[in-house]
Amino acid sequence: MTLRLSDRLPRESGRDYALRILKENIISLDLAPGSLVSESELAAELGLSRTPVREALIELSKVRIVEITPQKPSMIARIDYGLVEEARFLREILECAVVELVCRMASPQDIRRLEETIRLQLFYLEHSVSEQLMLMDDQFHRMLFDMAQKPQLYALLQNFSIHFDRVRRMALESVKELKIVEDHSAILNAIRDNRPQEARELMKLHLSRCQVDAAAIREKYPGYF
Repeated sequence: MTLRLSDRLPRESGRDYALRILKENIISLDLAPGSLVSESELAAELGLSRTPVREALIELSKVRIVEITPQKPSMIARIDYGLVEEARFLREILECAVVELVCRMASPQDIRRLEETIRLQLFYLEHSVSEQLMLMDDQFHRMLFDMAQKPQLYALLQNFSIHFDRVRRMALESVKELKIVEDHSAILNAIRDNRPQEARELMKLHLSRCQVDAAAIREKYPGYF
């Protein structure tokens, strides 16, 4: 087991660092569905004691992304489309409301920032850099919450959204005709023209694509379900 690591952030506790790194590795599939993880091995890789690692695993078990069994290694949960759908539904409720607010609140500077993000997404899509494309996808959605002055809602969404995010990551590797940039461009046009109802419908379509892509994802990753 080798984790993909990044530097610990200023004032980030050991638990929060372990939680962030584990979530990133689960979403990226470096910790694949069905894989076993050891507290002691994780602690050694992260340079932490076992206590913050245990706390992070317990936190992830609360949203059913990690399965903990006493006296045995923990397991990264396999994909449960019921949980994926719950996470997608939660995002739909929040993000459709948020994008309506952004139509009324976005400044010209906000529009330019969204345009720049979409240009970067297009670059990464054309060059098949899936990891950076997903980061830019996340950034686009986070910016909408910021523009609607709802950043804490985005932060709260992140824990349970991990089920949805894993499937999004799989779609980048398995779906031939990705619609991410096309969808974001259409949403931006609706925001720019202050068409909140259209923006809402476009966001709903965008977040429903994991349902359409399920067959392609299952075909490429049959052992993950």
